[in-house]
Amino acid sequence: EFRRVLFRSMTCAACPITVKTALKRIDGVRDVNVSFARREARVTFEDTQTSVTELTEATANAGYPSILKQSSADQK
Repeated sequence: EFRRVLFRSMTCAACPITVKTALKRIDGVRDVNVSFARREARVTFEDTQTSVTELTEATANAGYPSILKQSSADQK
């Protein structure tokens, strides 16, 4: 499964490193790409091993509260 997670609290170029590290520690996360410019993370994960809730909890625990970006497919 692929999801985008948005961050309002990323304030420096080092923030994406912390976010990526927090997300990569979760079992089932396959790929993480964090953009400071867009203040978002693109996360690919196995939904049988983890959940969006676990993703957002991990980033919040790392000091970066996040929200799920709804895709057009999610809104249907």
